[in-house]
Amino acid sequence: MKKDIHPKEYRTVVFKDMSNEYAFLTKSTVNTKDTIVWEDGNEYPLVKLEISSTSHPFFTGKMKLVDTAGRVDKFRNKYARHFDQGKDK
Repeated sequence: MKKDIHPKEYRTVVFKDMSNEYAFLTKSTVNTKDTIVWEDGNEYPLVKLEISSTSHPFFTGKMKLVDTAGRVDKFRNKYARHFDQGKDK
């Protein structure tokens, strides 16, 4: 293995799924300007996520996808005629 290729600045960070407010504490090297006060009373850097395992359809078993950027609706509108043709068969 190559030496000195891995970051050394690991620190405790909170990742928060903004679609359902789920948050978890872990170690990471990601840079962020936001902070949050965690359950233990300490302040940690905050990384905001659009989707996590608690909101992703694959992990939840629900086919509804929370889409903050409107990509799913844009896709469905663009290919609506293909979906309609598939229903006729």
